[in-house]
Amino acid sequence: MHRQPYHSIFYLNFRTLSFQQLALVEPILKALRQEGYEQPTPIQSQSIPRVLEGRDLLGCAQTGTGKTAAFAIPVIQLLHNKPVPAQEKRRIRALVLTPTRELAIQIQESFQAYGRFTNLRSCVIFGGVSQYGQTQILQKGVDILVATPGRLLDLIQQKLVSIRDIEILVLDEADRMLDMGFIHDVRKVLTLVPQKKQTLFFSATMAPEIRKLADAILKDPAYVEVTPVSSTADTVTQSIYFVEKPQKLSLLVHLLAPAHIATALVFTRTKHGADKVARALNQAGITAEAIHGNKSQNARQRALTNFKQKTTRVLVATDIAARGIDIDELAYVFNFELPNVPETYVHRIGRTGRAGASGTAYSFCDMEERAYLRDIQKMLKRTLPVVDNHPFAGSAPVRENTAAGTSKPGFREHQRLNHHAPKKNTGSGNRRHFSGNRQGARKKTGSSTNIA
Repeated sequence: MHRQPYHSIFYLNFRTLSFQQLALVEPILKALRQEGYEQPTPIQSQSIPRVLEGRDLLGCAQTGTGKTAAFAIPVIQLLHNKPVPAQEKRRIRALVLTPTRELAIQIQESFQAYGRFTNLRSCVIFGGVSQYGQTQILQKGVDILVATPGRLLDLIQQKLVSIRDIEILVLDEADRMLDMGFIHDVRKVLTLVPQKKQTLFFSATMAPEIRKLADAILKDPAYVEVTPVSSTADTVTQSIYFVEKPQKLSLLVHLLAPAHIATALVFTRTKHGADKVARALNQAGITAEAIHGNKSQNARQRALTNFKQKTTRVLVATDIAARGIDIDELAYVFNFELPNVPETYVHRIGRTGRAGASGTAYSFCDMEERAYLRDIQKMLKRTLPVVDNHPFAGSAPVRENTAAGTSKPGFREHQRLNHHAPKKNTGSGNRRHFSGNRQGARKKTGSSTNIA
């Protein structure tokens, strides 16, 4: 069947509204005031009215744009306006599927915060911990369930969860679920929920596979996009540091030396790499913890809590483990290793520069990663400034223009211009534009990472 093209397309210049103008009920407005929310973000002002109309929604928004509230607020209102009779047991009427445990916990915390003055109950379930506490809450009856796909299907198989009464289904971080191999679990869940339901589909990127999935499950959706696909926040200052692989740890310690970097999030491609970096930082006197899929849930939550409370200065994370981490005033992100998937770069640096705040992203690039850098800048349609004058500078191509799709190879050895750490939010010293070079670099194919 030929599907009509998506309509109701809105962009960042959408007129500014207040939460009162979005026709929200007073219990939600009261909760938002307590949270200190004054005006909705573009994704919120564009999504909430469509969801309240009962429309299916396809939302494309990068991380840090207020996406969780864009679906949590209207879901709460829709369920609040259709209360379950007091004599009936609560049943799960809204289901939110999300790929990681950390993100699931934060989404459920958002539902609790925005719905604190309603009579709704929410619950979060995820793997890696005992199911006992989760099932105890479920048995009391809940209205909203936030779940990772694996634990949800496990509890359904045990007949401890029923999703046959679902009225609203939310798929959050759909692109990451696809990357993590959850797509089969998602399709299985789709066979268990009612055909007649409202579906909200959110993704930071809109690759062809994601669009195909959306086509299969959405009915006449409104399409909301607040930034160009695969773009990075304008509030994030980005820099590239060329450095040979053995010198990366020394460079990281050097850049973390200034006291003004109170906290920083460091990305590695593998779990082993995250542990190695965390150990090296601690040996250098910089408090650090690693977070990845091999850690127990309690260890992951403890590390995240320590980082939020600034007991731990540096959190070293793999891409999957870090997805959904929302840290207020996180000003610095380090790409210790460049990702081999360009869109992942967007997700990583989206951890900073959130909600209009400024942020800084430092990326290390060794000889083998230059092909990755080329792909990242080709996706961004821009070149990233290079910091030459650091003590561990390696060789780098002289010039290339990926935005134009052309390149001129050539290498020169960088001189150590000075030994000073970069100033806050600006990076250090002279910068020139560079976009990577495939000469001398072999790009890896497929998944070369140990996913979290």
